[in-house]
Amino acid sequence: MEHLKGADQELELDSKSKAIIEALQQDGRRSYAEIGREVGLSEAAVRQRAAKLIVAGVMQIVAVTSPMQLGFKRQAMIGVRVHGDITETAEALSKLPQVDYTVVTAGTYDILIEVVCADDDELLKTLQQLRAFESIQSTETMMYLKLWDQKYNWGTR
Repeated sequence: MEHLKGADQELELDSKSKAIIEALQQDGRRSYAEIGREVGLSEAAVRQRAAKLIVAGVMQIVAVTSPMQLGFKRQAMIGVRVHGDITETAEALSKLPQVDYTVVTAGTYDILIEVVCADDDELLKTLQQLRAFESIQSTETMMYLKLWDQKYNWGTR
């Protein structure tokens, strides 16, 4: 069993909690009653565990959208090289409205960010914003030509 520290308490991630997570990864609209029958818990118990998992930051239940179909015609992954404090820069980048994904990495880039923009003009403005950061040494933009596949159902371990 894994222990995860929640907002105010320690959260135990047992096989039933993992099964709840996996069920919601497959279909986030499934009812707690249905999941409860599958994992051997009551609807109330599933609801309570799900709430604890959300508060602890273990999972989110969100609608995953297709940016292209919502009018965002340009997506890109941007590799960022930083001099100075990487975590401060990552925190600042994650607050930009175009940035939907921020990760600190080891290797060629210090930070990777994914941006979702309405068009090339917005992407250009975003790149200009990045270059205005004193801590950013350089960037490399990899524009998405086609989003082939996107999955969020990797399960638990």
